[in-house]
Parts: sequence; structure tokens; C-alpha cells
Amino acid sequence: MTTPQHATPEGRPEGRPEERPAEGPGERPEAPPGTLPGPLVGVDWLAARLGTPALVLLDASVGAHRGAGHRIPGARPFDLDGDLSDHTAPAPHTMPGAAQFTEAVRALGIHDSDTVVVYDGAGLYSSARAWWMLRAMGFDRAAVLDGGLPAWTAAGLPTSATGPAYDGPRGSFTARPRAGLLADSATVARALTDPDAAVLDARTRGRFAGTAPEPRPGLRGGHMPGALNLPFAELQDPAGLMRPAGELRAAFRALAGERERLYFSCGSGVTACVLALGADLAGYRDLAVYDGSWSEWGMPSELPVTTDQ
Repeated sequence: MTTPQHATPEGRPEGRPEERPAEGPGERPEAPPGTLPGPLVGVDWLAARLGTPALVLLDASVGAHRGAGHRIPGARPFDLDGDLSDHTAPAPHTMPGAAQFTEAVRALGIHDSDTVVVYDGAGLYSSARAWWMLRAMGFDRAAVLDGGLPAWTAAGLPTSATGPAYDGPRGSFTARPRAGLLADSATVARALTDPDAAVLDARTRGRFAGTAPEPRPGLRGGHMPGALNLPFAELQDPAGLMRPAGELRAAFRALAGERERLYFSCGSGVTACVLALGADLAGYRDLAVYDGSWSEWGMPSELPVTTDQ
């Protein structure tokens, strides 16, 4: 898992009209709360619907941000450092099996008919991981909050003190795993030599090149031969918001060319999902996240590693 590098917003972000429709004071949305505009929603969209029945807000913060003292009111903890990862696996943040995932999501009071918005305290960092996990488990009624908690607070919107874990009624969510959205090392190894596929690494340029140390001990430095480097923060503007779809498409095309089958990797499968979100917004549809990412590939093994550029 890489470290967030984008700046915290210092002012209310200007909306992009095509992505964040303006809503006047006191206006309520005409569409029902379950109708998402896409995989990304702005703070104005969420503020107009916060507290609506069947709209569940999840805080997917990790690390130090998970212990922050404030949250968006009503948010429930989607704990990627806890029950929402498989701790029997050697790599951190490994996707849990369907039974464990179902139990953890039901414990958050989520039903199959609910609409879910996910955010994180770093901005747009680990929330995309929760969104991709839900999608991989067959749940499409989820979106990421653009800019996360920093964008919410920069807009002057209210927060509440972080309380105890959610202890409300259980939900009826059922995981329905989809094949192909999460990839293993063998699949990624094949993709590295597939002329119709591209493997994109979301880590920093220093880690990709092997010139910066890995934050996890015991991992080799460098990258997979044939992988391409697209640090996740480069998909965000200076305010920490996702760039417009046209800019995202250009960023992927600059590396992948005409290839439409994209695989994403990072440190532990977290910020790789920011690339997956960006690619989805850019119009790509044949996408997969390498679940083990560098925490698996970088271990001492026969998997090839290079520092060549």
C-alpha cells in the first residue's frame, strides 16, 4: 500500500458541470437515492442525500486515518485492516472469501437493495478498494466519494466524532463473486507478455524503479518486467479530486496505447483500485486488480523483478 501524496484541499473544489451537477440550497434530488450518477459522486451529491433511508455511508480509511477523531455523520467503518481482509493469507489486504465478506458486510447493516457510498480520510486512497471489493462480490450499487473526507470538510460540511463500531440491525447482503475482477500472480504473469493487455503499477516512481525502499520488510525493489508505472496520485488534481474522464483516458492511452485489457497492481492491492476507478471513469471495461500486488510479487521467489526503465 503506497502513501497518499496529493494535497489536502484548501478550498471548496470547483465542480465540473458534466460530473457534479449544481443543486440549489434546499433542493432535493429528483432521482431516488438508489440512483447513482456513476462510480464517483461529489460532496454536494452526498450532502443532499445524507441520512436518506437505504443510503449507507462507509468509511474505508486505513492506517492512521482509521483512528481519526471525526467522520462524516452516520458513516459505518468498512475495516480493510480488520474483518474486510483475509488475515490467513501471506499478503496484507487480501480479499476475503465470499462467506467472510458476506458476514462482515451484513454486520454493517447493508442489504442487497441498499445504495452505498464509500469514502476515506486520506482523500481518495483506500475507498476505491472497498468499491472494487463490493463490485467483485457482485454488488454494483456503490460509488466512491470524490476527494473523501478532506473534500467534505473543505466544503464546510459537518462532521461528527468517531463513535463505537456500528451495532445496529444486521443486513441481508449476499456476496455473489464475479470471476475475473481479481487476478492472481499467474494471471498477471501471462498478462505481462500478452500484446492485448497492459499491467499498470500504482506505486510511486521511486518504488517502481527500485530507488526508494519498500515500506514492508523483506520485499525486493523494482517492478515486474513489462509493467508500466502510473502512480495513483497522478490521476487526481491538486485538490485531490479525480481528473475529468478525458484526462484520465489520455493518461491510460499514453501508457497502454490501444490495449483495452488492463491489470492493476500496487503495494497491497489498495491503491491499484484507484487506477481501476480511473479506468472505469475513462470508459475502460475489461479490468482486473492484482490482489497480492507487490506484497506477493516482491517476496523472494522465482517471480521476475527488474529495475530497468
